[in-house]
Amino acid sequence: MFFEFDSADLTAEATQILNGAITAYSNCGNARVMLAGHTDRSGSATYNVGLAERRNASVRSYMTGRGIPDARISSEAFGEAQPRVPTDDGVREAQNRRVEVTYGPGSGM
Repeated sequence: MFFEFDSADLTAEATQILNGAITAYSNCGNARVMLAGHTDRSGSATYNVGLAERRNASVRSYMTGRGIPDARISSEAFGEAQPRVPTDDGVREAQNRRVEVTYGPGSGM
């Protein structure tokens, strides 16, 4: 799911995606969930890791508030290190501002 520039707030579209992921999770039993937070390349690398962490925290809070145990969720903040769309430093790219959610066997390890 994607985020607005310099924001960790979930958009309406993001909550729809998360609702689908939560429903799918319920079919996986006690699967592990892995959150991978990313940013675009606008701002410093240090700031962007923190922003990616805040994005992960927003997603984690939403998921735990809907019944997924916190202990089943792991997260990693990549900041600007793994762009979905390669750009030059300082470039704002909406598709790089995201949290990727994976679950099932092997996730969160």
